[in-house]
Amino acid sequence: MDANLVKRIAFAAVAIPAAFALVWLGGTPLAALVALIAALGTRELYGLAERGQIRPLQLWGMLSAAAVPLAVFHGMREGPPDAPAVGWVAAGLWVIATLALVLFTRAPGDRPLEAAAVTLLGVAYTGGLPSALLVIRDAYPDRDPDGIWLVFLPLVVTWVVDTAAMFGGRAMKGPKLWPAISPGKTWSGGIAGAAAGLVLTPVLVSLTLEPLGITLPLWQSLLFGLLLGVVGQVGDLAESLFKREAGVKDSSALIPGHGGVLDRFDSLYFVMPCAYALYRAFEVM
Repeated sequence: MDANLVKRIAFAAVAIPAAFALVWLGGTPLAALVALIAALGTRELYGLAERGQIRPLQLWGMLSAAAVPLAVFHGMREGPPDAPAVGWVAAGLWVIATLALVLFTRAPGDRPLEAAAVTLLGVAYTGGLPSALLVIRDAYPDRDPDGIWLVFLPLVVTWVVDTAAMFGGRAMKGPKLWPAISPGKTWSGGIAGAAAGLVLTPVLVSLTLEPLGITLPLWQSLLFGLLLGVVGQVGDLAESLFKREAGVKDSSALIPGHGGVLDRFDSLYFVMPCAYALYRAFEVM
């Protein structure tokens, strides 16, 4: 067993139970954790851009990314009835403020278009997407366990898909999935990951959701697992594309054996909004 894999397992042994505990606890601690992850992820994304001589508004973007999940949490718990409309207006004003800051801090030769675009992307990508976790967690404020298990389901599916893809690819090898973007990933690993999501999800639904009275037909459980298994891997590849452009293997060295925040949560960034959309489509929420 290589040293990097040992580090991954050791970190996971601590991080996964801690993550489950915070999801179970919910409330302000969970919102604060998502905000912290958003700020760190934004910082890493901006670091990748800076390797290409693009200078996003780093401090403004990090603070904005952290503010998004906190605002979503507040809106879910204590916001006015028209909170979604207020949120859209606030987002529009934030875009205006961001462009004004670029106007006053970046000259034409400083690539202001790219600076603005990366600043906006960082906040939407690392702050907006994971906020879906908080929306799912508070979907049933009067029935707390329901929201907990609705979050656990996509989290567990994602971790299992990632693990199956890694070990399946190492065991079966074969043709590369997309060597120009992610040289280590294979078709066998990608298929193994998607298959794991497909097979595991109906079992998890029966163990976690059905005891709460939340039922999904078998075809919906299978579709849920398959789509999340595929979408999570697309999220991984999207982040790999950014790293390839920057010429780095990891977004940072923050997490032992895993690289940076982007490396660890890239799949979940895509999975959680899709899980929310599927829950709505299947009338679970």
